[in-house]
This record gives sequence, C-alpha cells and structure tokens, in this order.
Amino acid sequence: MQNDSPLIIENHGAVRRIWLNRGDAANAQTRQMLIDLDAAIAEASADESVRVIVLAGKGKHFSAGHDLKEAQAKRSDFSAQERWRYEEFHYLDYCLNIWDCPKPVVAQVQGACVAGGFMLANMADLIIATDDAWFWDSVMFSMGLAATEVLFQPWVMGMRHAKEFLFMGERINAADAYRIGMVNRVVARDELDDSTMAAAERIAQAPPFAMRALKKSVNRTYDIQGFRNAVQAHFDTHQVTHASSEFFEIRDRGMTNVISHNKTDLRSVNGQA
Repeated sequence: MQNDSPLIIENHGAVRRIWLNRGDAANAQTRQMLIDLDAAIAEASADESVRVIVLAGKGKHFSAGHDLKEAQAKRSDFSAQERWRYEEFHYLDYCLNIWDCPKPVVAQVQGACVAGGFMLANMADLIIATDDAWFWDSVMFSMGLAATEVLFQPWVMGMRHAKEFLFMGERINAADAYRIGMVNRVVARDELDDSTMAAAERIAQAPPFAMRALKKSVNRTYDIQGFRNAVQAHFDTHQVTHASSEFFEIRDRGMTNVISHNKTDLRSVNGQA
C-alpha cells in the first residue's frame, strides 16, 4: 500500500530516519511537509530512545526545494507582513530548530539538493552524499531574490567559495562539495543507505549527554562568531528583495516559467527527473 504521508519515519535501534516522501515531485516541500518535519524533529529530540536523526528523501532526488506550485496557488497574493510571518515561521525558525536539535542530525543526499532542500540539508551536522548529488541555490537568478531564506553558505563553504557559488548561480557537484568541506563523505548511490546508517549507528554509540553537550559547544562556537545574528540579518534582507522591481517583474511574467525552468534543470542532470 502506498504511503501518502509527506513523511515516512523509521526506527533503527537508536537511530530515527525521517524520509521526505514526495519522490514523485522531487520531494518539493509543501507547507504540510514542513509542519510535519518540524514536529518529527521535536518528537525525536524529546524521545530518549533516539540518539541520532537521519534526514533522507525518497526517490531520485533529496529535495528540489519549496513547492513553487503550492506557493503560486496559495501565497502569491500575500502582503509583505503575511509573507514575512510565513517565511520566518516555516523557513527560518524550522531550519534553526534542526540546527538547534540537541541530537546529532545526519543528512543523506542523492540527486538534486536545491534551494530549500539545500537549506534543509545544511542544517544537519553531517552530510553524506552520493557521487551523483548536486547542490544549487537557484533563488537569485530564477526569482530575483537574495539567495535562500537562511544564508548558511559562507559558514559551510568559506567566503570565497560561497561568493562564487552564489554570484554565478552555478551548481556544485558532490566531489567539489567534499573538496571545500561542505560534505563529509561521498559514496555510490547504491551505498548511500548503508553508509549513512553505519555513520549514524557509530555516532549513536557515544554517551548521549556528552554528545549533547559537545554539539552545543560546537554550535556555540559558530554563534560566538556571529552565525545566528548573520542568518537572522540575512533573512530580513531576503524579505526586502521580495519588494523589489526585479522580483515583481519575474512574478508578473508568471511563476510557471520559474517552475518549468527548474524542472528542466532537474532533468538535465544525468537524465534524471
């Protein structure tokens, strides 16, 4: 029987794997998927039997980002205030809830990891990717907006690589993502499940309170350097670009063009859709 829930949750001993379950739509993130994912992260955080969380995506791609069809149908006429509240709650806050999760989070990434999907994966503590995975922030060139809502790129890529990646709007493959330190391991696609679970199970062997304290210390190191303030400041900047003439021109031409363009890019890589 097909599971139509936006998520599938599995327990493997002390490891809980949360699957994005819209593989037929490249795991485009609907509002309900994000609500369910935030609840699943909170539940796993509170469950003492869970020591490690794995984020994964069913199908060919980890995630093509936020569901633009849903956004066009339900939020295209949002006021600035409504959009700000919606994106702060469902995008910024939900991402930081993963970042702040007291338990280690591992992302297993295959195929496309784009925009909101790219943002989601990088809230994890580790990323294990297939050798055919690719990463892309399509937001500025396709929508006229200042990058993703959460600007994590300088923190995981370094400033020069982040600027090149964002300013040129080009995709980065798994090998280059590993080279610059954004991805921890690169494996063959048929090894992804086993490699991710092996890493998660190894992490789960650590004393849970010590692990929780260690993760807090590592995250605080970033906060001391300004991570949280920088992310929140960029979110405000991102919202301002929603009011720009450039964004309105793209919106008025029709978000259908953006959706079609993104679909073409998904199909152009290794013949995958």
